[in-house]
Amino acid sequence: MTSTLTPQPVERTKPERPGAVARRRTRVLALPEARWAAAATAFFLLALPLQLTGAPAWTWGPLYALSYVTGGWEPGWEGLKALKERTLDVDLLMVVAALGAASIGQVMDGALLIVIFATSGALEALATARTADSVRGLLDLAPATATRLSPDGGEQAVSVEELEVGDTVLVRPGERVGADGRVLDGASEVDQATITGEPLPVPKERGDEVFAGTLNGTGALRIRVERDASDSVIARIVRMVQEASETKAPTQLFIEKVEQRYSLGMVAATLAVFLVPIAFGEQLTDALLRAMTFMIVASPCAVVLATMPPLLSAIANAGRHGVLVKSAVVMERIGQVDAVALDKTGTLTEGSPRVTDVRPLPGSGLDEEELLTLAAAAERPSEHPLARAVVDAARERGPGLPGAEDFTSAPGVGVTAVVGGRTVAVGAPARLLEDTPGAAAELEESGRTAVLVVVDGTPAGLLGIADRLRPDAAATVAALASLTGTAPVLLTGDNPRAAAHLAVEAGIDDVRAGLLPQDKLAAVQEMEGAGRKVLVVGDGVNDAPALAAAHTGIAMGRAGSDLALETADAVIVRDELAAVPATVALSRRARRLVVQNLVIAGVFIAGLVIWDLAGNLPLPLGVAGHEGSTVLVGLNGLRLLREGAWQRAAAEGNG
Repeated sequence: MTSTLTPQPVERTKPERPGAVARRRTRVLALPEARWAAAATAFFLLALPLQLTGAPAWTWGPLYALSYVTGGWEPGWEGLKALKERTLDVDLLMVVAALGAASIGQVMDGALLIVIFATSGALEALATARTADSVRGLLDLAPATATRLSPDGGEQAVSVEELEVGDTVLVRPGERVGADGRVLDGASEVDQATITGEPLPVPKERGDEVFAGTLNGTGALRIRVERDASDSVIARIVRMVQEASETKAPTQLFIEKVEQRYSLGMVAATLAVFLVPIAFGEQLTDALLRAMTFMIVASPCAVVLATMPPLLSAIANAGRHGVLVKSAVVMERIGQVDAVALDKTGTLTEGSPRVTDVRPLPGSGLDEEELLTLAAAAERPSEHPLARAVVDAARERGPGLPGAEDFTSAPGVGVTAVVGGRTVAVGAPARLLEDTPGAAAELEESGRTAVLVVVDGTPAGLLGIADRLRPDAAATVAALASLTGTAPVLLTGDNPRAAAHLAVEAGIDDVRAGLLPQDKLAAVQEMEGAGRKVLVVGDGVNDAPALAAAHTGIAMGRAGSDLALETADAVIVRDELAAVPATVALSRRARRLVVQNLVIAGVFIAGLVIWDLAGNLPLPLGVAGHEGSTVLVGLNGLRLLREGAWQRAAAEGNG
């Protein structure tokens, strides 16, 4: 089975985006493989109890035949096509082994082999080969059209692909920026979390850089285009994800070489076991029986089960605890990591700003509750994230807010309203006053966003707003450091002061802030180049290149972007950060069981093959030994399905 390894905002009554259609089409294309595997498994499970209870062969024989057909036709067809190109693969070998088992009466053995391979192939197909479609979905972030301004002031709606460097475009409030460029005129606040990961909109005015796909706030901007659409930050992210995903191809090529050599060796050995005795005068029937016995005992059923049950059991157990691991290959790779890089916003933090400080200024005559109530009343009509944080904080302290009149909003400055006959202004200290209070600088130095409240023209107080650290962040950082032997690294697009403050709380020493997507990618590549197997944990579009380039990528599920979810190898569905070290520990337990099973399978296969070649292995004993080893390694692998396996992994992950 070969495949290429390749990750929601809810929209209100809008036509379905092309990216969503492409993603659904990819899943639909994978569904037939899942249906064939399910059908093969169903027929097998219907036939098995009939056979075991002594029912007539005509009751269970056709069911086994249907299991062979539904589960084996696709790998058999692919194997025949490979054979036409003068290559052999394990898929064809498995089908031949299954048919060989059936030809000497071991119908159930062959059907089991078919079911195992069909099921693992379906899981692989459902969990991989989706990067291309998800990358196309990223392009939906950038608008299809932009408003280009002509020299005489006229407006023209054009495709963003038609924009050229030097063009001037108008971005109205609430629109997405159509091209990378620089602000010529206007002021606004732009939500650029998709590019930098910053949790709060960034004020933009003349001379500031803006990126395609970011969301404009309440002001209008005139922007000079500085990059072609094909060279925008969004387009570069697309290319980086594609290129980073392709770096995994050498592993796939290595697997294909192993399959080819094993298949050729198996065919050659079986033919030799059949032909050599005939050359020395052995009866045809005896030689054929010995060769078929060899094919059965040398068949890698136990080897297949040695690997898949532990990994699939670990996947199922992790899934019950809110961790979606996309394939058995991923589950194995997670346990190999020896370095961790963490995103900040939405990963270590909750991803939403909250009021952390309420500080009335001396002489204002206000207490904390009065200050917060006035600010929230003035901010309530605003849709700015900081405004929502202030309103939410006030509502947590009290049930109601007074009404506001004459509300006005100045992009990049703040809001003004009349509350209970008093004029209240709320906004950035540096924009509202020339001489800002020293407490504002103190708040900003501590990593918070300072918001000044001015009442009737007099500074009345300050609010500190910050993105709150997840409760389990510090414990997770410590657990990952213990598991990998190295302290995690923080990679964030946020400002250095906020990043440094949060890193102290989380227990991280290595902080790299102000990073664009390509910078995060370069940091991961640097670590990989030093021989580390890096686990990247992130949630945004800006994390996608790093997620794709890393040895393993894990995305936070609730707020994760489409691209991050599709690019990542695993998804923490419930956003429980503590699940990351638990999953690493569970993967390591699964890998230990895989090694145990491979030893068991190898000993049985080697022993049975030697017996068959050097002595006279009876077919029933060969089948019993072969199936016994298969059942043994299967049951050993299924141990990870138990609840206690996750609990032990969580305990191990938490040190």
